Order: sequence, then structure tokens, then C-alpha cells
Amino acid sequence: MDHYTQYQPTTGFTRWLDSRLPLVRMAHETIMDYPTPRNLNYMWTFGGVLAFCLGVQILTGIVLAMYYAANTQLAFDSIEHLMRDVNYGWLMRYTHQSGASMFFIAVYIHIFRGLYYGSYKAPREILWIIGVLILLVMMATAFMGYSLVWGQMSFWAVTVITNLFSSLDSIVNGLGTALVQWIWGGFSVDNATLNRLFSLHYLLPFVLAGLVVLHIWALHVPGNNNPTGVDLRDIHREAVPFHPYYTTKDGFALIVFCVLYAYFVFYMPGYLGDATNYVQANPLQTPPHIVPEWYFLPFYAILRSIPSKLGGVIAMFGSIVVLMLAPWLDTSRVRSTRYRPLYRWFFWALVVSCLVLGWLGGKPPEGNYLIVGRIFTAYYFLHFLVIMPFVGIIETPKPQPRSIAESILGPSARGAGRMPHPAPAAAETR
Repeated sequence: MDHYTQYQPTTGFTRWLDSRLPLVRMAHETIMDYPTPRNLNYMWTFGGVLAFCLGVQILTGIVLAMYYAANTQLAFDSIEHLMRDVNYGWLMRYTHQSGASMFFIAVYIHIFRGLYYGSYKAPREILWIIGVLILLVMMATAFMGYSLVWGQMSFWAVTVITNLFSSLDSIVNGLGTALVQWIWGGFSVDNATLNRLFSLHYLLPFVLAGLVVLHIWALHVPGNNNPTGVDLRDIHREAVPFHPYYTTKDGFALIVFCVLYAYFVFYMPGYLGDATNYVQANPLQTPPHIVPEWYFLPFYAILRSIPSKLGGVIAMFGSIVVLMLAPWLDTSRVRSTRYRPLYRWFFWALVVSCLVLGWLGGKPPEGNYLIVGRIFTAYYFLHFLVIMPFVGIIETPKPQPRSIAESILGPSARGAGRMPHPAPAAAETR
């Protein structure tokens, strides 16, 4: 898509730079003049919120790494030293710790928004796949960061999760065991394991940042989706420049989000974690109930719902892979669930399913918890593999507006005057 820009270098230096490395022009086109559908609601603010969360996590993580000792004998005490003796160390630690939860809250809302409004459909398939890859890298990074605390729950979570790779022995004899020992750096979770997890935890956020740049690049090729799911047809009437309209709107949403973030940092920093993790790791004492952080609980419930160890691992990773396949599993030609009355019920059933799985992930895998977990695990996969393709074929959607302008102004939009916009050149269909 061709973008018009109002950027004009005004000094000799900026003209010289623009002719050789047009960074300022690119930023201006991306942030200031970028034409954006004028009907985006607050659900579209979470992309900016996620960029903010990533920046906070990287900055606080760099500071924490200066004081952290990646040694099984020193790790737990180094965090206590940071909290008690380093100026504002408690603030850095709590901001980083609570930031992980805030990050996942925002990303889950972002994903469900994409599913509801059909943001995964053509021509945004690559954008969606990169988004799912970002989720995978986020999960890996968060798991490794959780392990660095070296509390009881961290140690045993690492032991349990890394042991899952041993299930590959049933496919190729000895493969799983060799892989587990390679991850551990020995025959048990010990010092070598902690060093490897620390190195990867420091590296992966920068990989994540690279994926985010790709994600934004992939977004700017087809342009933003919108609540109607209708393509942008007239840039003058249906779009506004990103600045000042959406920078103001996103800025307000970010302030509201930061209030919630600050509430957890200053008043409830340990609320979303497990109290067992405030006890130093002890390989000789197993906690009665091993659970990961809350943002992993739905996947943990899926893992435990399958009787087979290998089957549970396949189902857990399959729950992410099936998200990648959504652009091809959804057979409906209508993007937005707003105009799909039948599918809307199944979408909200999926949301309930994920919430119930999250609740079940914190319960012991026995009795009725296990039965209910299997029911909702089955629905999760049926939603993508059966319901999504089938409903798209049989459903009769509601009439869609013919344009974004019509969805805002009604049928009178067809004869309405042109909306002011700084971009005189028309963009191709988004």
C-alpha cells in the first residue's frame, strides 16, 4: 500500500539525512500520517499496550540482570539482596514480576479481539502467524524467567515441564531422555540448568522485539482490520491519520492500563503468584501441588487432561498450532463476528472454555476436575477443527455495511461530503 506523507525536511542536516537514511520519514509515515480506519474501538489499543509492556520488561530485566547470580546457591539470596539492599530494587523486581502478568492479560485480550473480528483472515494470515509465534516466544521467556527465582515452585515447575520431553522416548528410543539431559546440562535440574535458562531468558526478549517489528511491518502492508471487517475503500472518508487521533486514544487507554499495573506493583505484587515460591528451592521436598503461573494454567489443564504423557504434550503444543491454522479453518467469507449470529455463540463458548481451563489448571488432576477438564479440552479443539469450518458453511450472516463510512453514518454516507484528511492520494484496498 502506498502511503502519502506530509514530512518535509526543514534543515540542511535533515535533508542530508533523508536523502541517505530516511529514518525520520519512515517514522513519520508509520506513526504520524499512517491512514487508520476511523471506527476502531478501544479493543485496538492493546497493540500499543503490548509494545509498552515489552519495553518495560526489557528495561527492568536489564537492571535485574546486573544483580542476579545465576547459581543455585546464590540465586534466591541475590533476589533477596536486590529487594532489601539495592536502592529501588524492590520496585524493579515488582515491576518486572507484575509486568509479566500484565503482558499476558493484554496479549490474551489482543488474541481474542483478533478472533472475534476476524483479523486472521486474508490478507492478514502472515500477520496472524507472526502474532502466534510472538505468543510462543513470550511463553518460553516467561517460563524461563519464573524459573530464575529458584523458589520451591520454580524448581519443581522446571523439573516437571522439562521432564515432559522424555515422552519422545516413545517415538524414538532414547531421544527424549537425551534431550532432557541436554536441557538440564546433566542428570538433574542443577546449576547448569539455571545458567542455561538465565542465558536464554536474557536473549529471547530481543528475539521477541524482532518479531514485534516484523508484526508491525506485516500490519502496515494490508493495513488495520476494523470492527466491521469491511475493507477500507475511500481513504479520505473512512480513515484518519494515526496522529493525533489514535495516539491520543491509545495514550488514554495506556494511562488506564498503567493505573491497574501500578495497583499490582505497589499494593498486590505477589497476588498473582504462588506463595510457595517465596521458599528457597529444596530438591528433597516436593510441594503437595505443583502449578505454573496463572497465564500457563489453561495449557497446563490441557496437558493433564490427556491420559497419555506424549498425548498431553502433543495436545498442549497443538493448542497453539491450531491457532496458527485459524485463517484456513474458518470458511466464512464474513470477517467480523458482529455479523455472524450463530458463530457468536460458539465464540463466547470458546472464551468460557479457556477461562474454565485456566481455573482447572490450578486444581488437582483428579475426580470431577479431570472429567470437566477433558470436556472443555475437547471443546477447545472442536471449536477450531469442526465448529469453525462447519458454521462458516451453514451460517447466514447479517447484512454488512458496504463501507466503513456507511457503518458510522448510515445509508446517508453514500451522499455525504468528503471527510477531511491530510492524505490527497488514495490507498489501495486494505
